[in-house]
Amino acid sequence: MQVSFDDYTRAAAVVTELVNTAPGVWSGVDKLPDAEALGVFLGDHGLTGRPADAGDLPAVHALRDRLRTLVEERDPARLAAGASALTAAVGTVTLDGAHGGWAVTVPDEAPAAELLGVVSGLGILAVLLHLGPERFRPCSSDTCSGVFIDTSRPGRRRYCMPGLCGNRVNVAAHRARRRGSEGISPPSGP
Repeated sequence: MQVSFDDYTRAAAVVTELVNTAPGVWSGVDKLPDAEALGVFLGDHGLTGRPADAGDLPAVHALRDRLRTLVEERDPARLAAGASALTAAVGTVTLDGAHGGWAVTVPDEAPAAELLGVVSGLGILAVLLHLGPERFRPCSSDTCSGVFIDTSRPGRRRYCMPGLCGNRVNVAAHRARRRGSEGISPPSGP
């Protein structure tokens, strides 16, 4: 199976989304609890090959933990070494002239964790090369333990899941402003 990527942001998104399926991010709820959820995750990212099964889950969960450790890594050399180890596990990486990016060729029978590992390793290496180690961050929300890889153009992303964490922070700030303005009475006249 060959998976083509136009750019590295897609691979970095796989890392961010996989890491943030962990129970520690969702108050004890695993967002990849079974083979069906794993199959949906793979399909959502265009990573189809052999169907995922329950035997894939322990290795994918272990990869998820390993990726979190990498995203939290502050030493660029250790980050690069860890990502390189993921890409060396299986598959072949080539330049994809037809799509202007790179492609990963992985045997069709490769387990889901190996496929995800190759794609994730390449995403991490590309972000490290093109954007730098400061793009690997924890979520800025006080109520979230997620992490992410910021591939935004300006590099100012603050939340692991902007639509969820960012929205929660904005709603809380709005409510605080409303409470504050309701407690202040206008000045009385002369």
